[in-house]
Amino acid sequence: MTASPSKKPTVVLVHGAWADASNWRSVIPLLQKRGVPVVAVQNPTSSLLDDVEATRHVLNEIDGPVVLAGHSWGGTVITEAGDDPKVKALVFVAAFAPDVGQSTGDQVAAYPAPPALADVSSDRSGRYRMSVNGWVNAVAQDLPEQDARLLAATQPPLGADTFSDKVSRAAWMDRKNWYVISTEDQAVSVELQRELAKKLNARTIELKAGHMSLLSQPEAIASAILEAVAEASAA
Repeated sequence: MTASPSKKPTVVLVHGAWADASNWRSVIPLLQKRGVPVVAVQNPTSSLLDDVEATRHVLNEIDGPVVLAGHSWGGTVITEAGDDPKVKALVFVAAFAPDVGQSTGDQVAAYPAPPALADVSSDRSGRYRMSVNGWVNAVAQDLPEQDARLLAATQPPLGADTFSDKVSRAAWMDRKNWYVISTEDQAVSVELQRELAKKLNARTIELKAGHMSLLSQPEAIASAILEAVAEASAA
């Protein structure tokens, strides 16, 4: 899991809610073909603390610089976990990026609710799940339906209080940031994404894509990450 002795950073990928590390399966080979070391974190999505600990465990195993990328809820995770001296750049993909003392839920509540949230409900244990309809029509609407149904079938539940957990550090404040906006997103407010990209002073890319751009347009996501890798390598 350790990075190579060269100056080339290791890319660490952090997935979103109702997801796992396999969501990065189309991006990873594109990075590996360019000789970039890659590790995808398998977060439990049980709480911000748990996900940050899982990400920090991966970071601790890496020697050398890191480019940390997060999709959706993963943006909140890298905001907290990215406050590590080896992290040289952050890449947000249709992602949240709370400020210190702010939660993901605070950012969601500040904008009109996107359609996907109407398809979220609690299960018998009090954790949250996205319905099949939500995956097919609002989260992964630009993927083949069978792919969206597979994402629905393999989703882990989201801890009940996860979106209310507040960030205590904001790594984006003093690092180079990239932000990939999905203009057809129905899971995370597009207006929020644009406001965050501006607030983070991020290199910004807009894709005509739904929320799962890392699967529908992996080349564009890999390109943004590779740009961050190039800059971190030169630093």
